[in-house]
Amino acid sequence: MPVTRLSSREFNQDIGKAKRASRKGPVIITDRGKPSQVLLSFEDYKRLTHKRRSISKALALPGAADIDLDFQPSSITSKPVDLI
Repeated sequence: MPVTRLSSREFNQDIGKAKRASRKGPVIITDRGKPSQVLLSFEDYKRLTHKRRSISKALALPGAADIDLDFQPSSITSKPVDLI
């Protein structure tokens, strides 16, 4: 999968080029030479976001009973809130 790099100026001048390139792979948009955004096709976005699992689904997978989880106590403290 090819990765295309475009400066923000190139992106602004030819958005169509960026959209066509995103059908082949990710398009990295740079600001002052540093990556700042990534443009993906919607299909690639869906593929990436659908791979995530909730903790309950992950624990329901076969073999999950063999995973040793060591949860540490939380140190979150509550503070009263003044809503007035």
